[in-house]
Amino acid sequence: MINPYDDTYYMKEALKEAEKAFEKDEVPVGAVLVCGDKIIARTHNLTETLNDATAHAEMQAFTAGTHFLGAKYLKNCTLYVTLEPCVMCAGAAYWTQLGRLVYGASDDKRGYSLTGKNLLHPTTEVKGSVLEEECSNLITEFFKSKRKW
Repeated sequence: MINPYDDTYYMKEALKEAEKAFEKDEVPVGAVLVCGDKIIARTHNLTETLNDATAHAEMQAFTAGTHFLGAKYLKNCTLYVTLEPCVMCAGAAYWTQLGRLVYGASDDKRGYSLTGKNLLHPTTEVKGSVLEEECSNLITEFFKSKRKW
């Protein structure tokens, strides 16, 4: 049985989603949404595939998770995402009242924490740097492959 509080296990599942994005030539960010000990959504960036700038992994997870639960709030859920959410995704997490956010790599260019304000719901617990090196390396590898020097 999977320990529902094993952040490493769930982040590895999010990394699998990020690898799918990489294979599709999407920015490799993956997410899984967990309720109890059950993964209720597995998602990755689809901005290129859907030609939609808002199709981030987190947004896809929120939509899939709320549909799965039949409710608009995710108070009892944890989102595992390989990269720190941007301002848009943090705002969406606020509106879903996400219970817990666990991310891998910090985003030094677009992460929500750069605003200096807590954009998440006041009850949302946050944990960063879970499998940070693995998450960061995948994104670095992707962008290196895009540079043609």
